[in-house]
Amino acid sequence: MNHAYIYDCVRTPRGKGKPTGKIHSQRPIDLAASTLTALKNRNNLDTSLVEDVVLGCVTQVAEQGGCVAKAAAMHADFDQKVAGVTLNRYCGSGLQAINQSANSIISGFSNLIIAGGVESMSRVPFGTDGGSWMIDPELANKTGFIPQGISADLIATINNFSRKDVDQFALNTQMKASSALKNGYFKNSTIPIKDKWGTTILDSDELIRPETTLESLGGLKPAFKILGEQYGFNSVAIQKYPQVEYINHIHHAGNSSGIVDGAAAVLLGNLEIGNQLSIKPKAKIISHAVVSTEPTIMLTGPVPATEKALKHANMNISDIDLIEVNEAFASVVMHFERQFNIGFDKINVNGGSIAMGHPLGATGAILINTLVDELERRDKELGLATLCIGGGMGIATIIQRV
Repeated sequence: MNHAYIYDCVRTPRGKGKPTGKIHSQRPIDLAASTLTALKNRNNLDTSLVEDVVLGCVTQVAEQGGCVAKAAAMHADFDQKVAGVTLNRYCGSGLQAINQSANSIISGFSNLIIAGGVESMSRVPFGTDGGSWMIDPELANKTGFIPQGISADLIATINNFSRKDVDQFALNTQMKASSALKNGYFKNSTIPIKDKWGTTILDSDELIRPETTLESLGGLKPAFKILGEQYGFNSVAIQKYPQVEYINHIHHAGNSSGIVDGAAAVLLGNLEIGNQLSIKPKAKIISHAVVSTEPTIMLTGPVPATEKALKHANMNISDIDLIEVNEAFASVVMHFERQFNIGFDKINVNGGSIAMGHPLGATGAILINTLVDELERRDKELGLATLCIGGGMGIATIIQRV
């Protein structure tokens, strides 16, 4: 049986997803191509051996339309034989790209693939591609659609998470990210973004706020209260979950994932291609899984996805040394921790998307990137990355350091 190995991981710093953000000037193909170029240079890579570039991207329109993966490969001056494909599994797209590529390598149909993702949320705002689930009234009514922020508030209400609870979680992730940045934990695989004159415009995650306090978080107004109460979404949630008398709106910009620009890429291959290229693997893909759950609550998918991935690997959650759960909202990670009862000493040890941002199509690959680096730094063996996904889906991947 072939195995899929991770040979290298790179990512851009995450820039604020606004026109004032430091990498707003960079097109999506610039961000993606920068990661491809970094993998090529770091590994002295003959790009003619790369069989495919598989990138996740959620909002595939305008500058991110038309297969941004192939465009980025051409922009990075990869060999013309290199193919490209762009996929969309909402927030799980970057991890789906890795898992899908691993399958191709394990099956023996491919030897070397670059997988990852890109999202420029400042240049191509989320939602500009439309989508029937969110905008078609018949489908939305049929499936009990509510915006994700209200789903996060629903999870918090069911679990009795208070406003102070989610704000404390957000403060903790800011402090962990600030410490990791200060100590250089992200330097190994974060590549600087430069303008066309070669001047560095961003070399670290722009969104981290070390000055955050519980008081400052406490002063932020709930982001989804008016949406839920005045547009009927609370009623939809309560109809699906009648045990809930009301929705406690406690999520806001400070305890939800930040809107950012960013890209990531992972070099995947079998052992034979690694020997041919004289590069050593960093980790091996052990197991992965995708599931779907009830679409109104939407954000609980990481739990069953993790259970499925663990079952495939014949493992228990206690076997895992480090876990990355995407911080779409504070309640998502808190729910995951409560379901597995594992404590936060293993989860998001260097912070997460609340502190650093969530470039939708790239985040799954960034989580793998973080896991590989942190397993190596701590001399640990097994890591798990998981994300909640729109429509109730969840995705999870287990890797083993080699």
